[in-house]
Amino acid sequence: RIKFIDLFGGIGGFRLGLEQASEKFECVKYIDFDKYAVRSYNEIFEEQHEPKDITEHDAENIPEHDLLCGGFPCQSFSVAGNRKGTEDGRGQLFREIVRIARAKRPEMLLLENVKGILSQKAVTEGEAVEGTKGHAFRNVLQALHELGYCLEWQVLNSKNWGVPQNRERVFIIGHLGGEPQRKVFPIQREDRENNEEDAREVEQIATEEDVAHCLDKNYFKGTSPGDIGSGRRTQVIQQNKRIRRLTPRECWRLQGFPDT
Repeated sequence: RIKFIDLFGGIGGFRLGLEQASEKFECVKYIDFDKYAVRSYNEIFEEQHEPKDITEHDAENIPEHDLLCGGFPCQSFSVAGNRKGTEDGRGQLFREIVRIARAKRPEMLLLENVKGILSQKAVTEGEAVEGTKGHAFRNVLQALHELGYCLEWQVLNSKNWGVPQNRERVFIIGHLGGEPQRKVFPIQREDRENNEEDAREVEQIATEEDVAHCLDKNYFKGTSPGDIGSGRRTQVIQQNKRIRRLTPRECWRLQGFPDT
């Protein structure tokens, strides 16, 4: 068995992917603070968890594990947010992963965040500091390197992996104790020569009757036909020239979850 922990686990995307990949993976700990995410997670995996603040969790009480998974909060680094970086409290929560990894020394790490973390500058008193592009990502890599992890990373777009959504994320894999015999990255779709074919597919989908727009409920609230294509958009779908909200099942499908 490959035991893993699911930090900032949300509704269980990491866990679902690992369990689909192999029956060897076994989740031994799940932590998330959002009560609605935890409620969904419990329904999906038929378990009973309560929302928990990871900062109040004693690392010694975390079960031993081989793999630490963490989609640490991205709001501070996203181009859709205020980009306060590590000055924002959520931007500092990565340190909780470092704290637990230092205490438990898992053999591998699997972390994920928005692509914007690669360009995030240092922020002082609410203002970005010029000449510090990549500051946040360097801090992440440095903190893990100091723990003894050899690191590799790659930006992957969900549209290239069977998910009908243009969603770029940076994935980080850490190997404890030095460079592994076999690296994971870079990976690419074996059935595609390049991403141009994927881009053409997305363009074709976008010209069909049903078009789903941005899923962030905090985005632009307009839901009239004139709002489509203008600025930030809410959870809507354009269908037969009419506008409607996405259903929960459609939202899950766009995240790669099966109908079950």
